[in-house]
Amino acid sequence: QWQPVESGGGLVQPGGSLNLSCSTSGNRLRRYAIGWFRQAPGKEREGVSCISPGGITTHYTDSVKGRFTISRDNAKDTVYLQMNSLKPGDTAIYYCAAERTPYSNTCTLLSDNGRYAYWGQGTQVTVSS
Repeated sequence: QWQPVESGGGLVQPGGSLNLSCSTSGNRLRRYAIGWFRQAPGKEREGVSCISPGGITTHYTDSVKGRFTISRDNAKDTVYLQMNSLKPGDTAIYYCAAERTPYSNTCTLLSDNGRYAYWGQGTQVTVSS
């Protein structure tokens, strides 16, 4: 079973930016809708953003709209999450995940229905002064 790999996390001051990447080997990622999720200590996992395989459909949770942008470069088989104007409340482990079924034309921020089958190990994002 393959697994996506996240990178780009770190420590940043409030108001700063980070650009997370999600990639894998074997040119697999381009076939799947990809979601970014996060989990803070003591909190449930939350869907942050998602993008369809062709990049046409994207969704964002309300708290990140206008600050985060999801995109994908299928030639590089990579999905990005550009995070601007970061707040302490954005502190969490961020995971990327691929849907179970390839070639869908949409995506979802819901992860508790088994729709996402392939999960990365996560990357820590800490927003603090």
